Amino acid sequence: MALRGRRNRSRPAGADPDDEEGLDADIDPGAGSGAGADVGPGGAQGGEPGDAPGRDGGRRTAGRLRQYPGAVRRRLREDGLGPAPVLLALAVTWTVFQALDDNFLSPRNLSVLSVDVVGTGTIAVGIVFVLLIGEIDLSVGSLAGLAGALFAALNVNLGMPEWLAVIIAVLAGATAGAVQGFSFARTGVPAFVVTLAGLLVWNGVMLYLLGPDSSVNFSEDGLVATLTSRHFGSAVVGYGLAGLCTAAYLLVSHHDRRRRAAAGMPCRARGEIWARTALLAAVAFAAVHVLGRFEGLPLALLIFLGVLTAADLLLRRTPYGRQVLALGGGAEAARRSGVDVVRVRISVFVVSGTLAAVGGLFISSRLTSASQISGSGVLLINAVAAAVIGGTSLFGGRGSAWSALLGVLVIQSVGSGMALLGVEPPVQFMITGGVLFIAVVLDSLARRSAQSRGRI
Repeated sequence: MALRGRRNRSRPAGADPDDEEGLDADIDPGAGSGAGADVGPGGAQGGEPGDAPGRDGGRRTAGRLRQYPGAVRRRLREDGLGPAPVLLALAVTWTVFQALDDNFLSPRNLSVLSVDVVGTGTIAVGIVFVLLIGEIDLSVGSLAGLAGALFAALNVNLGMPEWLAVIIAVLAGATAGAVQGFSFARTGVPAFVVTLAGLLVWNGVMLYLLGPDSSVNFSEDGLVATLTSRHFGSAVVGYGLAGLCTAAYLLVSHHDRRRRAAAGMPCRARGEIWARTALLAAVAFAAVHVLGRFEGLPLALLIFLGVLTAADLLLRRTPYGRQVLALGGGAEAARRSGVDVVRVRISVFVVSGTLAAVGGLFISSRLTSASQISGSGVLLINAVAAAVIGGTSLFGGRGSAWSALLGVLVIQSVGSGMALLGVEPPVQFMITGGVLFIAVVLDSLARRSAQSRGRI
């Protein structure tokens, strides 16, 4: 049995990130079926001529098990711990708050938490796109507030239909992102300065639209309010969606394995695919069960998961996503490999502005009003912190859409637990800041370690 460990220390610009996912990067495609097994002099695999098939299979299995720890060590040395630290932090957070208050993991509180993460999480997904090219967007909080204020002004003050007001609000966010992206990509002004100016400009427009009252209430039964108030209480719907998502993941994983194996590329072992599928099924069905004990599956959560899935597919499985990652690895190298740097830079700010507007509508839906709260600086801090805490590098080139989900779960869990315990907001800010600081330090240390090994 022969295993081929991939020892490359660098990845070419624009390379498919799937090539380095999991332990599949260390296992030969034919390993699971014995295609890479050593052949003895007499033609029998794995031993002396005449070895029994059962004994031969046992030796191959033992060989794979002996090599697996080495594959794990190579994975950790080259790609770090991945999402493990964030998942550990989330588990510790939930354990501590549940020990301090029995209501923390109650169906009611988890249902509220699942809706609260949507607004900030959607904005954080847009931030991930910008961070992947090594830049920052400081205007997302103001754009979120502007989208809510624009919707309220058009719908409540001018009587425009809700669906049309929603479209205009989202398009306004996309346009603002395009303006900022163009200013950054074409003029060479740092993105930090451009988006800082945008923060002030869009915040001023928001305050102008809100008027002297600084808030505009809208219907609690309308389209936008329904985004966060609608729940699917039917068990058939919840469990059906969980089963459908699990089956889709399994089919896509097996399809990828066959495609990569046919091309002679490293691929996941069948056992790992089944293990990942089982874990996904356990999480999905457990979530449906817990949420079903309160009001059911929230519509807002389903939309958010759809946004995450679409963003993940865009980043990992399309040429555009590979261009974004390549640009984060180095602008000059990406340009020489044929990436249209200006176009990609403008596009990520368009994505960021669009998702900021969508997230702002979710936040306004939660409040059933548009106010200054929707565009506060706290929202910006939480969105950036969610992306970074979830594992997206501030230096570009590393991260995923799902990191936004992990990060926002940590932040909102801390906020929810503190609220249950009656802790003052200043303490919440200090804890969130401390977690963000630790995440940035770990990111910097990981980058320095990668530089020392010549990987970047």
